[in-house]
Amino acid sequence: MTRVTTTWTTHETTSAALGALAAEGATGALSGERGIVYLAAGRVVHVESAATPDLRVLLTRSGAVPPDGWWDAVDRGGAHHRVGHRLVEGGRIGAGALEVCHLGALFDAAYFVLAHDTRAHRFRPGAVHWLGAVRSVPVDAVVRESRRRQALLERIWPDPAVDTAPLARVPDTARAAELPARRGRTLAQVDGVRTAADIAAALGCRAYHTLVELRRLAADGLVTAAVRPAPVLAGPDPAGDLWGDPDTTLLRRLRDALEAL
Repeated sequence: MTRVTTTWTTHETTSAALGALAAEGATGALSGERGIVYLAAGRVVHVESAATPDLRVLLTRSGAVPPDGWWDAVDRGGAHHRVGHRLVEGGRIGAGALEVCHLGALFDAAYFVLAHDTRAHRFRPGAVHWLGAVRSVPVDAVVRESRRRQALLERIWPDPAVDTAPLARVPDTARAAELPARRGRTLAQVDGVRTAADIAAALGCRAYHTLVELRRLAADGLVTAAVRPAPVLAGPDPAGDLWGDPDTTLLRRLRDALEAL
């Protein structure tokens, strides 16, 4: 198993740290409070955040890839960082469709990582994501798109609590009955417990599309934050002593637990 040395970042913001790493052509994983950004040769190749549905959820719940096909690709390609390649090679999904879904997940997670642009904590040189190469994006394009999305959401409804807090309905049966279909489906998932990420996962939708609908519902007075948002966990911590190859055994256990439900 590959061991990688941690580098503690000195930049004040995640975007500044990413810019410096891009200029260096760095490869590795930059982690902070809201997620992890994976780089290859100075370009973003994957982003993870606990605030968004991951690629597995998007592919399997939308029906694009059957669950057994996903886990087969993890079993066969995870240890070699080639899960994406296995999905395509095994005929589970076309290369173009995987790329579109991957980019959607990347930009969704990047929005949460960069929305408040807090300081990134650590960089793990040489760390590689288990998905493997699908499509890389320039750092400046990721930062620019994240800011564009943030500005649009703020124009719809300025309170970012909607993005991360458990959400509750504001009773208004007459107005709810007049909603467009997608917004109505989103509202139906609001139960006082689920967050935007939970709702997106339940619908098998990208997080950003769900956020747009939820902020519109908030602007219409139909949805409100049930409590103030709790800090978002970054997910897997690349600062651990064991790093490099994914724990495919753990992934299989998670699969078995899900199938047992």
